[in-house]
Amino acid sequence: MPSAAELPANFADEARFLLAVKLFEQGRISSGKAGRLCGMGRVEFLLAASRSGVPVVDLQGDDLTNEFA
Repeated sequence: MPSAAELPANFADEARFLLAVKLFEQGRISSGKAGRLCGMGRVEFLLAASRSGVPVVDLQGDDLTNEFA
């Protein structure tokens, strides 16, 4: 295991982002809280999460039909 001196400078930021993404993905925190957790605004977090492959919209059934109507 690398020592703290060997870790990348942005390791703590990356770890906070990954934690925020996972909690958001599980529905345990909102996108706004997730953004604050990793030092981003809500929209910035949603864009970054989407780029990371995390679905940021969960529409099902009637909600999905209404969205495309």
